[in-house]
Amino acid sequence: MTRKRRRLWIVLLSGLGLGTATVLTLTAFEDSLVFFHSPSDLAAKGIPPGRNIRIGGLVEAGSVSRSTTPDGKMQIAFRVSDGAASLRVTYSGILPDLFREGQGVVAEGVLTPEGYFRATQVLARHDETYMPPEVADALKRAGHWQPGAPPPPARDWNTLRPGRAGAAALDQASPPPGRMTN
Repeated sequence: MTRKRRRLWIVLLSGLGLGTATVLTLTAFEDSLVFFHSPSDLAAKGIPPGRNIRIGGLVEAGSVSRSTTPDGKMQIAFRVSDGAASLRVTYSGILPDLFREGQGVVAEGVLTPEGYFRATQVLARHDETYMPPEVADALKRAGHWQPGAPPPPARDWNTLRPGRAGAAALDQASPPPGRMTN
């Protein structure tokens, strides 16, 4: 075998090895990537049940319910909406302190065959001005978020109605000051 031919074989085998390593790496990452979807995206794309995904939107007012499972864990059910569609979410565990109705939320988990979302992790925005970029984009597409508008005051968080046209509107009746409604 000549030197040129040996060099050609080394280059070809190195390229084949590098290509194989790249394919294996991308395949491994595909299983661990978690994509973000809004409730209307889920309805439009037809995401199959059992796949690990993230959903985001606003927690609908009046949709939060708490119960206890037979094994003593706290079970929370609520609806996440992007204005165009909403999705029922269940979660067992402790919610973040900033979780409230009308608040932006991102939940990670799986879509069940029954059509609801079983969350393994729930994240709430960390202050009144932060909105995860994916949630903001989904709300902008649905026409329910105005980036120039100031956020609602904390006393009105439990009265937000994200399903109305335009930005999330406040109900006329807000709870008395100092009274928790969750």
